[in-house]
Amino acid sequence: MTLNVAYDSIFSYERLFASWRAFARGKRQRADVAAYAVRLIDNISSLHRDLANGTWQHGGYRRFCVSDPKPRIIHKASVRDRIVHHAIMSALGPYFERRFIPDSYSCRIGKGTHCALGRFAEFIRSGSRNDTRTCWVLQCDIRKCFASLDQRVLIALLSRHVPCEKLMRVLRSVIESYSSGASGAGIPLGNLTSQLFVNVYLHELDRFMGKTLRCLQYIRYADDFAVVSPNRAWLMSLVPHIRNFLGTALKLQLHPGKLTLRTVASGVDFLGWVHFPNHRVLRTATKRRMFHALRRSAALPTVASYLGLLGNGNTHRLVQMVRGLAILHE
Repeated sequence: MTLNVAYDSIFSYERLFASWRAFARGKRQRADVAAYAVRLIDNISSLHRDLANGTWQHGGYRRFCVSDPKPRIIHKASVRDRIVHHAIMSALGPYFERRFIPDSYSCRIGKGTHCALGRFAEFIRSGSRNDTRTCWVLQCDIRKCFASLDQRVLIALLSRHVPCEKLMRVLRSVIESYSSGASGAGIPLGNLTSQLFVNVYLHELDRFMGKTLRCLQYIRYADDFAVVSPNRAWLMSLVPHIRNFLGTALKLQLHPGKLTLRTVASGVDFLGWVHFPNHRVLRTATKRRMFHALRRSAALPTVASYLGLLGNGNTHRLVQMVRGLAILHE
């Protein structure tokens, strides 16, 4: 089955306006968004005309750095191009969502970190038979996933699902608008479409882990994935197969410094939490960042955000400390 949505429908005048509204929500005070809105009808009409006649080309990016918590370079596209990203997502997002495995949790509606943590806890309870036997966790991370992603492989994967050549030209323009330095490699952190493209790309890994390697307790969040099993030798045997598949099929590499095999009893660090058989505690580095941020600002939205985070684990004492800091700053 392939994507059965007409090109003219995806980029219709009405859809582009809907994409503008979705994009502009909460951003109307920003200078570039406000400037685009001044001549909104003319701008949308021009965009629609270029997409309709096949002359639209993705523009360049503005670069800036963020820390979340480690430094990352974000590439920001123009308002015009980001409207196209939203239109693409409204068409391709639901189509691919139906094809992704249940245990991929990054940048998906109804998924997210909270759901991933709950599922990982289920795997641990099942693998350890409620802490009655030793359970192991193999953790892997893909080295520089966004920067290393092969654009030709991505285009080929999308082509399997998108029979419309006109739409593929738009997708190619988005993908080829950026390069990480190596020719034909990388997608930008910052594009809405990049989240979908990474999931499409790594869905091939998900299928390999499930169908070929028969990993029943496998979970992935972005480029971080784990397999749970009581069989240590079997988990070790998976590593060369995973490394070979990534290198051969996806032109990616495992991060050598982030490949670990640990018992759950010794504590497994996954998605910001250290997991044990019957509980999980916040990672020490995350805890330090949280209190550093709260000492600078204990505003209600910040406190609420951290209390939401702490609701994912065994953190009664930390919750009391956060509430105490909020009271001190009142």
